Amino acid sequence: MERTLSSDMFVSESSKAQAALPLRIVSNLLLWQRRMSSRHQLARLDPRLLADAGISEAQRFAELSKPFWR
Repeated sequence: MERTLSSDMFVSESSKAQAALPLRIVSNLLLWQRRMSSRHQLARLDPRLLADAGISEAQRFAELSKPFWR
């Protein structure tokens, strides 16, 4: 039986982490953009729509007060 070497054996863990870094950056940017967009939509809701969604004014204010990275 012949044994073959995997190419993963020659790639160090640090180079794998470096390769994943751009993906993590893009992923975080997209997450932050979604948060900003949803908070912008939340800010535009009138009191009737907030009540329909079960969101109080205090909860809306708390959400809108958060920075985009949280």
